[in-house]
Amino acid sequence: MIVWLASYPKSGNTLLRSLLSSYIFSKDGNFNFELLKNIKQFPAKSLFKQIGVDINNDEEMYKNYINSQKIFNKKDTIRFLKTHSCFMNTKTFKFTDRHNTLGVIYIVRDPRNVVCSYSHHFQKTPHESLECLLSHQVLPKDARHCTTYLGSWKFHYNSWKVFRRFNKYLLVRYEDLINDTEKTFLNILKFIAHLGRVKFTYDKEKFENSIKSTGFENLQTMEAKESFTEAKEDKKTGKKIRFFNMGIKNDWKKILDEKIKNKLEKELGDEMKELNYL
Repeated sequence: MIVWLASYPKSGNTLLRSLLSSYIFSKDGNFNFELLKNIKQFPAKSLFKQIGVDINNDEEMYKNYINSQKIFNKKDTIRFLKTHSCFMNTKTFKFTDRHNTLGVIYIVRDPRNVVCSYSHHFQKTPHESLECLLSHQVLPKDARHCTTYLGSWKFHYNSWKVFRRFNKYLLVRYEDLINDTEKTFLNILKFIAHLGRVKFTYDKEKFENSIKSTGFENLQTMEAKESFTEAKEDKKTGKKIRFFNMGIKNDWKKILDEKIKNKLEKELGDEMKELNYL
């Protein structure tokens, strides 16, 4: 069954996948980018192709979200899937169901820093990025991925909480994953054991290797060597710029002006207080 690694874009999903893939899918806990292939992104065109759905027809893919997930629904197995989608179950569209989903690990990041990282990655101004977070958005389809419905940051964050009532939800703050990696990652592994209804045990040496090999500086060095970067065109100069997929270490206090900060805190105040960001 599926354990979702869900997040709004630029919130730390890659770091979470790196830690999990190095510990679960390697022999010694040492990370390499090939390990990330063990945690695929959803929705992906390849999954719909496997069940004969026309990948050029968004409506047909929406109808077959559940059917595509059945590929992973094997007895006594756990499969991790990354998603940037919000959680939506309506009369006409279901993102997932209890027959395919074991639980969700939701990673969240201070939205003030999300605005900064979003601006950097998508080459938008902080004001444009703010409007994206506050309004309902989609991630457009590309060569591998289907159109992904995000909603607003507020809706996205709140939508996945539905799994709390079933004790199948773990909230992970990106800041805790960075500042207290050992404790936070240990809690994640214990949660996965809880979902799988197995006694928690862990390999100390492998655990330590996973944390060490996925440190921010180490990942960026590896990323540069392996050319795991994206070339984007600067809107002003027309030149190609390289961006690290791992994102950047940013400090919203040095980037955001007062108007943007105040609007963000006003619109998302309840959620930010709940998360101890305010």
